[in-house]
Amino acid sequence: MSEQRNLKALIAEMTLEEKASLCSGRDTWHLQGIERLGIPSVMVTDGPHGLRKQKATADHLGLFNSVPATCFPSAAGVASSWNRKLIEAMGEALGKECQAENVAILLGPGANIKRSPLCGRNFEYFSEDPYLSSEMAASHIRGVQSQGVGTSLKHFAANNQEHRRMTSDSVVDERTLREIYLASFEGAVKQAQPWTVMCAYNQVNGEFASENERLLTDILKEEWGHEGFVVSDWGAVNDRVKGLAAGLELEMPSSSGEGTAQIVEAVRNGELDEEKLDAAVERLLRVIFQAADQRRPDAAFDPVQHHRLAREVAQESMVLLKNEDGILPLKRSGTIAVIGALAKQPRYQGSGSSQINPTFLDDITEEIATSARDAEVVYTPGYDLKEEETSPQWLEQAKQLAASASVAVLFAGLPNSYESEGFDRKHLRIPQNQAALIEAVAEVQPHLVVVLCNGAPVEMPWIGKAKAVLEAYLGGQALGGAVADLLFGVVSPSGKLAETFPLQLSDNPSYLFFPGEGDKVEYREGLFVGYRYYDKKNLTPLFPFGYGLSYTTFEYSNLIVDKKQLKDIEKLQVSVDVTNTGSYTAKEIIQLYIRDKESTVIRPDKELKGFDKVELVPGETKTVVFELDYRSFAYYDVESKDWMVETGEFDILIGKSSRDIVLTETVSVYSTTERKLRYHRNSTISDLLASEKGAAFVQNYIRMLPFAAAVEESHSEMLKAFMEFMPLRGLVSFSGGKFTETHLKELLDELNIEPESDR
Repeated sequence: MSEQRNLKALIAEMTLEEKASLCSGRDTWHLQGIERLGIPSVMVTDGPHGLRKQKATADHLGLFNSVPATCFPSAAGVASSWNRKLIEAMGEALGKECQAENVAILLGPGANIKRSPLCGRNFEYFSEDPYLSSEMAASHIRGVQSQGVGTSLKHFAANNQEHRRMTSDSVVDERTLREIYLASFEGAVKQAQPWTVMCAYNQVNGEFASENERLLTDILKEEWGHEGFVVSDWGAVNDRVKGLAAGLELEMPSSSGEGTAQIVEAVRNGELDEEKLDAAVERLLRVIFQAADQRRPDAAFDPVQHHRLAREVAQESMVLLKNEDGILPLKRSGTIAVIGALAKQPRYQGSGSSQINPTFLDDITEEIATSARDAEVVYTPGYDLKEEETSPQWLEQAKQLAASASVAVLFAGLPNSYESEGFDRKHLRIPQNQAALIEAVAEVQPHLVVVLCNGAPVEMPWIGKAKAVLEAYLGGQALGGAVADLLFGVVSPSGKLAETFPLQLSDNPSYLFFPGEGDKVEYREGLFVGYRYYDKKNLTPLFPFGYGLSYTTFEYSNLIVDKKQLKDIEKLQVSVDVTNTGSYTAKEIIQLYIRDKESTVIRPDKELKGFDKVELVPGETKTVVFELDYRSFAYYDVESKDWMVETGEFDILIGKSSRDIVLTETVSVYSTTERKLRYHRNSTISDLLASEKGAAFVQNYIRMLPFAAAVEESHSEMLKAFMEFMPLRGLVSFSGGKFTETHLKELLDELNIEPESDR
């Protein structure tokens, strides 16, 4: 193993040029090796939902001609499964395929937050919520790396749009950055230790992510303890020397010797400390040898077995949004009209660098016909995927087919031209010809089921015309079989949305500020991303975060906390019973949210802090247990540069979605940490009350105000407000000479002395 090698001794044998060369790729997909020292060149390749290994004849941009591999559902769907174990199993399968193709590192998963539903790459990201995102990412990483293959957690950080992504500057306040955008990565790094982290193209608060020392070294390496190396996104390096100094170990793809020459020159002229270069090389070698030592030369995988797993993942990734009059599951009799070009030309994955060449690809219509048994299945395309215009002839054919059927299953969604890496969406609508088809079919067939194939939310002005809507997302190569299984009730839908579906685009919190002006992108909505905004504004979305229907019903009961009062450093155990009260065996996702009932800082109405997924047969009850820790109750305090818990009452909310809270319990949490505040002459009386010393001063000295006791009772509220927000310098003015500037200086000196334990 690499730990048994003396890496420092190996580095000492290298020339300066050799060390520098390791910090750039050999080509598009390979790291540099040094044959004379036994350092191998290992391969990386795109993911995250499948292996996209390029053939030798592939293009230099690395977009086409890849080897066959299992195409699993993309992250937007996978996150909707809320199933850690299933995602880990998917990761294991990906790791096995990497071993079979001699790939050392799979580039993924993507943990960027879905700030706006317009981001063209949202299909490749998990969620609008950092806790759910980090849990999904950690499970994915653990699965892949269990097979001796590395991952590359990406794109670090605040990469939330495709528009001008290589130059844009994400301007984010510190608390929002910590609680939303970095938290999505933090949990994954701490729990699963990805072998590599990929830095983003964009700038973060005025500095390119590729040369942002605070992000790459101070936070990622030192604070979070990341042990691997940082790799650039392909072409993300702005200044190679600054990048290396900041903590960017590897530049990809090859810069044809340019980066190497710049590093060598910087070391020779004293601009770059050679120790920095040595430390970077050591991190690189540790991962390179880790991959080489765990290489399995005879590795192989069973594509049929992996296809079955892809079907299972797809089943749990799909979300039943509507099921009026119990139209689903479908009956296996009569005539079923399957309508829509997407049923024959399925959109099963996103466009861009993660595009997979699948080992198999289900024909959706054939899978439905197979599952329908005695029912007759007929098909018509209804629209052209390459056109926007509505064809009257195709509409009429679809109406005739639908009118003569028992039920119509209409496939709609977003074509490749609507969402992809490289550009953002302009609106949330499906193509006009598809919307017209839904309206036309609904006129003649009241039993209408719409199946959506898309990577991100769409507006649904037509939803009142459909009896059922199944969000299939981009379901991977086994999309067809999974859709058929859900439509006919072979399995019950069990996915729940990992993102909010707004009624209209203008409801989204980033609407006024996305995608920014020029290269400046201001995250003015702050903490209020996704459901945090809709809940705080009391704005009803089309479908809320955490929402999803089942073919059965569930009842929650017996919410128990193991203590009603606790210190913030203690763990809190929460349990709840879940019972399947319907007639289908099914899985349910139980969600736990936390609400700070009263806070001195702005906080969301509720925040997801726990979830679990359980399978129950009819009548069965299971107890689900959650464990909450310090971070479950904390917010990021910018002044003290640390996570803080305020003493007070917190609601424990158990819900079926963010908007369907069914059980509540309240606990009192006591802070063991006093905020490290700095006081000055313009600090207010109320500011002083936040610390023990300050509160003691107020208690002892506020009486010195000569008019404090003499004001009429009718003015007491005015006096209270006046005193509460009076700056300390005001004590000099209103104490009648009893409190002087000298007293003020002494008070501030006393208040600002740090306790011995904090020094």
